[in-house]
Amino acid sequence: MNQLHNRYTAVRKHTLALAEPLSDEDCGAQSMPDASPIKWHLAHTTWFFETFILERLEHDFAPFHPAFRILFNSYYNGIGEKHPRPQRGLLTRPGMAQVRAYRADVDARIARLLESEAGAELEMLITLGLQHEQQHQELMLTDVKHLLAQSLLRPAYMEIPLHPAAASAPLAWLEFEGGLTEIGYDGTGFSFDNELPRHKQYVAPFALASRLVTNGEYLAFINAGGYFNAALWLAEGWDWVRAQNLKAPIYWFQDEQGAWQEFTLHGALPLDLNRPVTHVSLFEADAYANWAGARLPTEAEWECAAVQARAPVETGSLHPAGVTGERLRQMYGHCWQWTSSSYAPYPGFAVAEGALGEYNGKFMLNQYVLRGSSCATPEGHARASYRNFFPAGARWQFTGIRLARR
Repeated sequence: MNQLHNRYTAVRKHTLALAEPLSDEDCGAQSMPDASPIKWHLAHTTWFFETFILERLEHDFAPFHPAFRILFNSYYNGIGEKHPRPQRGLLTRPGMAQVRAYRADVDARIARLLESEAGAELEMLITLGLQHEQQHQELMLTDVKHLLAQSLLRPAYMEIPLHPAAASAPLAWLEFEGGLTEIGYDGTGFSFDNELPRHKQYVAPFALASRLVTNGEYLAFINAGGYFNAALWLAEGWDWVRAQNLKAPIYWFQDEQGAWQEFTLHGALPLDLNRPVTHVSLFEADAYANWAGARLPTEAEWECAAVQARAPVETGSLHPAGVTGERLRQMYGHCWQWTSSSYAPYPGFAVAEGALGEYNGKFMLNQYVLRGSSCATPEGHARASYRNFFPAGARWQFTGIRLARR
């Protein structure tokens, strides 16, 4: 269990390190109902280990604070009452000092449990808890970015400079023959339940863009009147654009001279035309794809192409055809990529028993799947079968566009 404890310690320390550049005032504020205060993230990820591991396996268990069971429950109805999500920013108490003490207390008790207990259940629960915490590490960065963007000071989260991106390679199309293939978790390493079961799926021949859409390309869409052309938009997306009077991605703005700027975790910077466009909704991604004469990929197309890009072609897999010297770029580590696939259970999917069964299954409605990973995704957290998901109008995450076509 020493290796697992080392892993536990590293992940938990990284979460605290993400909060280090922030003041206590930063950590307690909530910029919108979909985002949570940093203080809440720090406490909720600790609540997960206390509730699902210590309460179940620790001898003579006693909670750090009885009220925390309600205050830091996110959506687990099987656990009991929850503090309303839109009101997490109203929790001035506990303060950051007590939240840090809560983390330290639970960490010490988990360490003792790992010394005294061994078994598949404990290892599974801690592994799940660490994967859950890594998800919140990404949310911490996206939530604090949205928070800091509300200030006219446009403060930087990171003081280190953001260097300009290298010139983007020309977009090429990689063609895939399609056929009957398998998608889903392949049995290697960790997976969430929504990646199961692995199953066969027919994929028609398709082509995938070699890289992500850039800021410069998206700016061309804006300059061509893309936000004012109803023919490009899904009906709900057009209503969404008009209701909010949107004209650009969420963190774009023009300075007094009309030059485009982008708010980043490094503060406000001139728009880098070579960087992948990020923080766009499914509505915006779909409208851009229509304008570009393309479409968004399905999640099966994305996964099959991603597997093909990193492994030798085997019998029964998709075979790239008609392209020489090109490869898929930016599949991971830049931005989550919208697909046209609704977030739905795979054939044969079964919800696990108990409160942990609420982790993914109950959200399989009115959301779309994103694939890949972003610049905020912790190292080692991405894989080809990972299914991220958000509503069509969500754009505070690092979400971008990869084009597909027949």
